[in-house]
Amino acid sequence: MATKIPVTVITGFLGSGKTSLIRHLLQNKQGRRIAVLVNEFGELGIDGELLKSCQICPEDETEENPENNIFELTNGCLCCTVQEEFYPTMRELIKRRDSIDCIIVETSGLALPKPLVKAFRWQEIRNAATVDAVITVVDCAAVAAGTFASDLDAIAAQRQENDKLEHETPLQELFEDQLACADLVILNKTDLVDDATQAQVIELVKNELPREVKIVSSDYGKLDASILLGFESAVEDNLDSRPSHHDSEQDHNHDDEITSTHVILDRTFDPEKLQSILGKLAQEQEIYRIKGFVAVTNKPMRLVMQGVGTRFDKFYDRPWRPEEAKQTSLVFIGRDLQYSEIESQLVAL
Repeated sequence: MATKIPVTVITGFLGSGKTSLIRHLLQNKQGRRIAVLVNEFGELGIDGELLKSCQICPEDETEENPENNIFELTNGCLCCTVQEEFYPTMRELIKRRDSIDCIIVETSGLALPKPLVKAFRWQEIRNAATVDAVITVVDCAAVAAGTFASDLDAIAAQRQENDKLEHETPLQELFEDQLACADLVILNKTDLVDDATQAQVIELVKNELPREVKIVSSDYGKLDASILLGFESAVEDNLDSRPSHHDSEQDHNHDDEITSTHVILDRTFDPEKLQSILGKLAQEQEIYRIKGFVAVTNKPMRLVMQGVGTRFDKFYDRPWRPEEAKQTSLVFIGRDLQYSEIESQLVAL
């Protein structure tokens, strides 16, 4: 094995735009043979299905595509299930190294990147693969709204007043850990803010970075492959320069704090009315992320609907296939989710 397979880890909080970034990369891969490993928080895989429908990656085995290169892991965050989930899949990918130019790993929006990178120190993986770079995707509009980052000056002032206060939420720590591990930061959804706000977010992100890291702005993750690939950072060999809130912990578990649930309904919806109900639910409950596929009345296409807080976007990705049920499938990620209330409001619509 003269060369190792380069692996790019794409991290970033819920709804930051990781899947859109990878989808655009697959649609503009310039001849590269790319394998994608998708990790989702919850049992229902939405992001993997979105990548399969990018119209570039065949979903089924054919003579031109003897093996599907999209792999889905939906049993928990990779940072918590590295040995059970990630390791066996990487072993299979390594066996196919002659047909793979690079691997993209899309982590769950709740995953810490550092425990995953540590897995590349395991001998069987280390001999065949290396982490080319960790790319952290940041939702510019969400950070500007203060959703996943705090006012640094305000925190400093509070600490001076009372050093016993707990100032950081787990979400803020996660946001900071994902930035601290980055080789590149992508400031996504910049079209939703003005130039002054974007400059403020860039300054906030820079304050969280432990070293000099390039920050690139993007709309809908539309960046050239040359920006995302070819760092040759060998991240697994320089983890000491990437501090984490969890470095002193033997183990960590955020699954107890943040949970997911899903609703599958054999019916169609009016998109605007559905979005209105989902926005109402996001205000009533602590819902961080909503994503899924919607069957729309009198439409042959499948609608993708994604929400961060009360902000939603939607698009049609492909026609419904003759053999598949036209179901509406939605995933909800948040804290203390009330499934019965979510289901009842959707059923009543």
